[in-house]
Amino acid sequence: MTSRPSESQNLRDLALLRRVRDRMDREYAQPLDVEALARGVNMSAGHLSRRFRAAYGESPYGYLMTRRIERAMALLRRGDLSVTDVCFAVGCSSLGTFSTRFTELVGMPPSTYRRRAVSGTAGLPACVAKQVTRPVRNREARAAEPPLA
Repeated sequence: MTSRPSESQNLRDLALLRRVRDRMDREYAQPLDVEALARGVNMSAGHLSRRFRAAYGESPYGYLMTRRIERAMALLRRGDLSVTDVCFAVGCSSLGTFSTRFTELVGMPPSTYRRRAVSGTAGLPACVAKQVTRPVRNREARAAEPPLA
């Protein structure tokens, strides 16, 4: 028989998970990994990963990369930085991994996004441009698509 965490333990874990998520939101450009995040809230990396996925529906790494890609999209819309500069500015250390993840989340490579976004969001306030260009995960896009006839 396995023991289930008490309600008070669940609430403590949720508060710690919120701290981890807030840290990723603030420090997305820093070199963060699951072990460092877990140490910061006195959890094991495995426990943090399991609880984070249960609470937010994705792994800590997936959440962090989504934040980085969202910020990269904003920098690319400005049009004054190269894709490589944006990659490093958002905390990614590999241009290949950045480009692959960007393409998975946004549906096009960063260079294509940059070309389209600079002309497509001209004149829009930054807060509106951010909302209309927010990345849609592949699983969300599939769920929103109408079935094929």
